[in-house]
Parts: sequence; structure tokens; C-alpha cells
Amino acid sequence: MLRRLAAVLLVAIAALSLQGCISAGSGLKSYANTYQGYQFMYPTGWVEIKAGEGPDVVFHDIIEPTDNVSVVISPVAEGKTLADLGGPTEVGYKLSKSITAMTDSDRNVELVNAQAIDADEGKTYYILEYVADLPSGVRHNLASAIVRRGQLYTFNASVPEARWEKVEDLLKQSVASFSVY
Repeated sequence: MLRRLAAVLLVAIAALSLQGCISAGSGLKSYANTYQGYQFMYPTGWVEIKAGEGPDVVFHDIIEPTDNVSVVISPVAEGKTLADLGGPTEVGYKLSKSITAMTDSDRNVELVNAQAIDADEGKTYYILEYVADLPSGVRHNLASAIVRRGQLYTFNASVPEARWEKVEDLLKQSVASFSVY
């Protein structure tokens, strides 16, 4: 009887340990759009919502619905590359100005960081970080941009500044996972 109890206890402890390991590594889920040719990871517990006009796809947190990730696809001139559009800082600055100009409301979007990342197969992604002061409050945004097949693909992750420290690592992993093929 004691052996049986010990065995059950051992199995229960192992199951709890294994569950902890799975939970720790399962902060992200996978999404792929094979038609448009991109994929990314997004935080567990987030759901896809109707994108409407503009974004190709949007996911948001079910508890904090203003936390979101999205993909926007825009045409670029024939034969243009990401480098042809400018360096990371220049493209980041242009995107911040277009964000500001898209709305009649007062927006102050500041580019905080911009860098180029060379991925496999000669692909270059620009990783951009913004702080946006909006009428609804300050938001922190991370973006990844790449030009492929005559399109500018922009993956954006956005949260209120007050939540940034809590979700920063997950969003950085999510942005880093964005891949266009």
C-alpha cells in the first residue's frame, strides 16, 4: 500500500513538474497564412478578431483587448527592396509619420529604436520600436518590416505603456518570429 501511494505521489509530482515546464515554454502559439506567405507566433490566450479594412490579420488579448498584434500588407513599386525604401531609421521615421497622418486625432509617434536583421536566404527585416502618445494613452509598439514579392509586410505588436514591462519579452519573441516566405 505504501509503495502504491509513493508511486501515485511520484507520478503526480512528475506530472506537475512536466506541466510547469510545458507552461513556461508555451507562452506563444503559431499562426501561418500560407496564401499570403507569412507566419508568426503570438501570445497564448490571444484570439483572432475580424480585421476589417487595413490589417490582414489581428490578434488581441481576451483579458486586455487593447494588447494586439497585426499584419499589414502594402504594395511597393515594382522591383523595390526594403533597402531601396531607406535604412531602418529612415523607414521607421516614414512609418511613424504615416501613422501620425492617417488620423485626424492628435498623435505623437516617436521612433525609439530601429535596426536591420539579416535572416536566412538573404532576407532583411527592419525591427522598429515606437512609443505613441495617443488621446487614449501612451502605447508601446514593436514592428518588423520586410519587402517580398512586391509587397511591404509589416508585423506590429502594440500594448499600453503601463503593460509594456509585463509583456515585453513575449512581444519581442513574437516580433522576432515573424517570417515571410
